Amino acid sequence: MSRLTLSPRLVWLRRNVEIGILAALVLAVMAVWGFAELADEVIEGSTRDLDRDLLLLLRSAGDLADPLGPPWLEEMGRDLTALGGVIVLSLATLLTGGFFLMRRQWGSMLYLWAAVGGGILISSVAKELFDRPRPELVPHGSIVHTASFPSGHSMMAAVAYLTLGVLIARVLERRRLKAYVLAVAVGLTLLVGISRVYMGVHWPTDVAAGWMAGAGWAGICLIVARLLARRGHVEPDRDEGDQPDPAPVPEGR
Repeated sequence: MSRLTLSPRLVWLRRNVEIGILAALVLAVMAVWGFAELADEVIEGSTRDLDRDLLLLLRSAGDLADPLGPPWLEEMGRDLTALGGVIVLSLATLLTGGFFLMRRQWGSMLYLWAAVGGGILISSVAKELFDRPRPELVPHGSIVHTASFPSGHSMMAAVAYLTLGVLIARVLERRRLKAYVLAVAVGLTLLVGISRVYMGVHWPTDVAAGWMAGAGWAGICLIVARLLARRGHVEPDRDEGDQPDPAPVPEGR
């Protein structure tokens, strides 16, 4: 079966309308707006009952020190929550930078490190700004020292994994590979956030705020990456529908 080709109108639309930038802008605006609304509700105390009910939902009724599920599930929660730690995320970022380095894509490598580093900095500043106490209803399954809102692990996981996923997907040609990379990034982000509530170290709204802030930052990073690509500072997006320019025909033939 012959490969389907785009009509001239769709080709023009694809080349002249930045659908990707528009979608990323909508994502960033919605995420930032959602974070602001949620932060306002948390400050006013409107989410207190919801946070309490959801946190206790993951604990055994007769023993609040015992998370739901068998012991291996609690151990899995500790393993998953480590995926949002600074050391793991730093290693993931450095190793992904090595991927771009081997491809000689210097612009993407430098931009990746700047984007993830900037997101981690924003997360640290936000925690100091809101300074929300950690949950005290249940024992903590992980050692914590910082404030609770927003969840640093959730936000940094969203910042790092979503940004890594977006930048890697940009240089892949096949849409199946792009979808797979982005699905893995989203899945890891969700698992890290859920594990923080399961371990009793965050209120559910802390995690939701972390997800929103991280997704907003990843959307902004995608917009900047596309704009930089148009100026030639980072590598352009690749797609399996892209066709290479035809080779010039030698004169006299």
